[in-house]
Amino acid sequence: MIRAAALLAFALQAADFDVLITNARVVDGAGNPWYKADIGVTGGRIQSVGNLKGKTAGTTIDAANRVVTPGFIDVHTHVEGAVELNPMGANYLLDGVTTIVTGNCGGSRVNLREWFERLEKIKLGLNLATLIGHNSVRSEVMGRANRLATDEEIVRMQALVDQAMRDGAVGFSTGLIYIPGTYSDTREVVALAKAASRHNAVYASHMRDEGAKVKEAIDEAVTVGEQANLRVQISHFKIDTPRLWGMSKETIALVEQHRARGIDVVVDQYPYDHSSTNLGITLPSWALADGQKAIDERLANSATRARIAAEMRKRLEDAGRKDYSYATVANYGTNPAYNGKNISEINQLEGREAGVDNEIETIFAMIVKGGAQMVYHSMGMEDVERILRYPNTAIASDGGIREFGSGMPHPRSYGTNARVLAEFVRKRGTLTLEDAVRRMTSLPARTFRFTDRGLIREGFVADLLVFDPANVRDLATYPDPHHYSEGFDYVLVNGVPVVAGGKLQAARPGRILRHKAE
Repeated sequence: MIRAAALLAFALQAADFDVLITNARVVDGAGNPWYKADIGVTGGRIQSVGNLKGKTAGTTIDAANRVVTPGFIDVHTHVEGAVELNPMGANYLLDGVTTIVTGNCGGSRVNLREWFERLEKIKLGLNLATLIGHNSVRSEVMGRANRLATDEEIVRMQALVDQAMRDGAVGFSTGLIYIPGTYSDTREVVALAKAASRHNAVYASHMRDEGAKVKEAIDEAVTVGEQANLRVQISHFKIDTPRLWGMSKETIALVEQHRARGIDVVVDQYPYDHSSTNLGITLPSWALADGQKAIDERLANSATRARIAAEMRKRLEDAGRKDYSYATVANYGTNPAYNGKNISEINQLEGREAGVDNEIETIFAMIVKGGAQMVYHSMGMEDVERILRYPNTAIASDGGIREFGSGMPHPRSYGTNARVLAEFVRKRGTLTLEDAVRRMTSLPARTFRFTDRGLIREGFVADLLVFDPANVRDLATYPDPHHYSEGFDYVLVNGVPVVAGGKLQAARPGRILRHKAE
C-alpha cells in the first residue's frame, strides 16, 4: 500500500502539467480566429499553449476538436443571500460562467470583509467579485428617506464606500430607479463615486430611466464617470417602453459620442426581451419611501391611494400598454400558486372584474402583503439584437444563484450564455463565435480589471471551457425556467474541473476576487 502511494506520488511529480487539454480549437477570448493547440495547466494557471505532444499530466482532457475558451465572466449578478445557501453556483457553472460580479443595481453587502471571510469558509464553486452598492450605503446612513443627503451624510457614505474598496470591492454601483437611490441627485452620486475613484475602480449603473428619459440617464451615468474619473459600465442596456422600441439606434449612437470624447463607457446586456425585478417598481418611487409601514399608511389613505393609482394609469398609457398582462409573477411568497401568472390573470383569480383600475387594486393588495419578484415583457427583440451587435456590449445575466425548482425565475439565471451561442451565433448569425466569446470574457475582464483572466494566455488563470458550439443550448424558458444549459462538457475554475463530461463535480475551487485598493 505504501509502495503504491509512493509510485503515485512519483508519477504526479514527474508529470509535465496538472491538467493537459489536447486537440483543441482555441478561441482565445480576444476575438481572434480560432487556432489548433494544446493547453497545459499547472498550479491553476496556463503554463503552455502550443504543440504539447508527448507531454504528460495528472489529468488529460482530449478536446477532440472541440472549442476551448476562457471561462465566461458575468459582470451583472445578484447573489447576496443565495450564494451562502448554494455556494456551488451550479446554474452558472453549467452555463459556462466561472466568475460572477455581484453588488449590482446599488444593492450589495456593506461589510465586505466579514462577508468575504464567511464565503471563504464555506468555499465557492466559482469566482466572485462584488461592487459596493449606493442603495445599500445610503440605507445604512439615511434609511429610506425621500430627500437629498446632507454634506455630513455624504461624508459618512463616502467613508463606507472607501472602506469597501479597501476591503476588495471592484467598484461602485447605483440603482437609480430603485429606492432609496432614486431620491439622490447627481451631486451625491458623483461624491460617492469619487471615493471609489481613489482606487481605480469602475462605476456600474442601473440608470435612472430606460424609457422616455433614457438619453438623459445615459448622460448622467457618463457625467458621474467623467467627474469622478471612473470607467463606466451601463447595466442591462435596453429600451423598456413599447412606445419607444427601436430607439436603441439613438442610445448606441449617444454612447459612441461619449466614447469619441475619450470617456471609457461600455454596456452590458442579457439576450432576452423580458426583464425581471420587484413589483414595487410599478408604483411611483415617492410612494415607496420610508419602509413598508409608510407604504401601508399611504395605501390606507384614500386620497393618497387615488393619487398613486392615477400616476400608475398614466405611466401605462405613456408606455403604450393597455394593462398589466406584461407583468408575470416570478415569486410571490404569500401565495406561490400565483407564480407564473400575470397580473391580469391574478386580478381575475382574486374575483375582480377585468380592467386596469382593478389590476391596480390587485397590485396594491400584493404590495401590502410584502410584494413579489416579477418578470416583465419590457423590450423589443429588434433593440435586443441591435444592442447585441454593438461591439462594446458585454453579455451579463442580471440573474442570481437559484434553488433548483423554487419559484418561476427569469430563465436568464440558467441560460444566458448558452442562449447567446445557440440563438444569436448558431441560429441567427448575429455574432461570430469568436466575437460572442470576446463579449463574455476579455471585454468584461478589461472593464473590471481582472488582469489575469478572460484570455487564453500563458501565465493567465486557468478558467477554461471545453464545448462543441453545435451542441450548446439553453433549455430554460419563461413558463419552465428550471433547466440547466447543455453542452458545456468541461468547466475548469482556477485549473480544477468543476464540470466533467457535462456533469457537475464536487470540487469547489472558487475564489474571492478582491480589487487591490490603491
